[in-house]
Amino acid sequence: MQKLQMITQEGGNVAVCGIEGNFDDAQTGVKKIFNDPGMVSRLDVKNMMFSSANSINLGRLLPQIVYYISAYCDMIGNGRINADDLINVVVPTGNFGNILAAYYARKMGLPIAKLICASNRNRVLTDFLNTGEYNRNRSFYTTTSPSMDILISSNLERLLYDISENNDVEIIYLMKQLRKKGRYTVSDKIAKDIKSIFWAGWCDDEQTAQTIKNVYENHDYLCDTHTAVAVNVYEQYRKSTGDKTPTVIVSTANPYKFSASVLDALGGNCSDGNEFELMDRLHELTRKEIPEPLKSIREKEKRFTDVCKPKKMKKTVYKLLGIKK
Repeated sequence: MQKLQMITQEGGNVAVCGIEGNFDDAQTGVKKIFNDPGMVSRLDVKNMMFSSANSINLGRLLPQIVYYISAYCDMIGNGRINADDLINVVVPTGNFGNILAAYYARKMGLPIAKLICASNRNRVLTDFLNTGEYNRNRSFYTTTSPSMDILISSNLERLLYDISENNDVEIIYLMKQLRKKGRYTVSDKIAKDIKSIFWAGWCDDEQTAQTIKNVYENHDYLCDTHTAVAVNVYEQYRKSTGDKTPTVIVSTANPYKFSASVLDALGGNCSDGNEFELMDRLHELTRKEIPEPLKSIREKEKRFTDVCKPKKMKKTVYKLLGIKK
C-alpha cells in the first residue's frame, strides 16, 4: 500500500523511483547526493536545491515536537493529568527521528519523565540505549513493521551531540568509527545520561501480531504493526519497572496500510488477494473506517515504474530533473 501511495502520485512536478535495497541503502545514497559539491553546483545553476521530507531534514521534527505538546494539552483537557504532571512517551522508531522530537520537547520544558524507545527485531537502538555500544554489524531482518527495519539510525547523532554538550570533536570521532568499523561505544558519562532519560525494549513479529489481537479484543482499537510494537514494549516497561505514570503511546501509521499483517494477526484470511481485497476483508472483519486517501488509491493510475540500484541514484536524479551530465 505504501508503494501504491508513491507510484500513483498525481502531481505534475513529481517523479518517483524505487531503489533496489533497504532503508539504509536509500538513506545513505540520499546523504551522499546531498553532500556532493558537484551535484549541488549543477543544481544551483538550474536554480534548484535539495531538501528532504524525512528526518534527514530537521524541519521534519518541528511538527512532531508540536504534537507532543498538543497531546499533553489534550491530557489536561480530558482530565487525565493536571498541568505540570509528568508523563511518559513511547515511540516505535528505527531512525530515531520521532523520539528525538519528543526529547527536544522535553528539553523545551514539556514534563516528560521517561522516553521509551520501541524497536522491532532490528534492535540496534535497544541494544545501544541499554549498553552504550552501537553496532550495525549484525543481520538485517525484514519485518512486519518495515518503517523500523533500519540499522543506521541517523538521528542518533543529533542526540549524542546534545547529550555531550555539543562536543563536536567527540561525535565526529564516533561517526568515523561507525563508517570505518560499523560500531562505536560512547563514554560512560554519555551512556549514563542517556539511560537516565531513555528506556528501551523490542519485540518480534509474533509478539507484534499477538499485541494487535489483544489490543483489538480488549480495547476495540485496531492498531498497525508499528503501533503494536510500541504497545508491547510499553507493557514490558510497566512489568519491569512498575511505573504507572500516565503515558502517551505514539501511533505512527494506519492499520490499513498493512492490511495483510493486521488481518493475519486477527485470524482473518490473508492467503490470497491483492492489497485492496485484503483491505476490504479487514474492514468486513472489524468495521473500522478505511481512510479516504487509501481507499481512493484503488482507482488511481500507476504512473511510475522506474527502479535503480543505489550506485545509480545520482545518475537517476539527473535524469528525473532533466539535467544532462
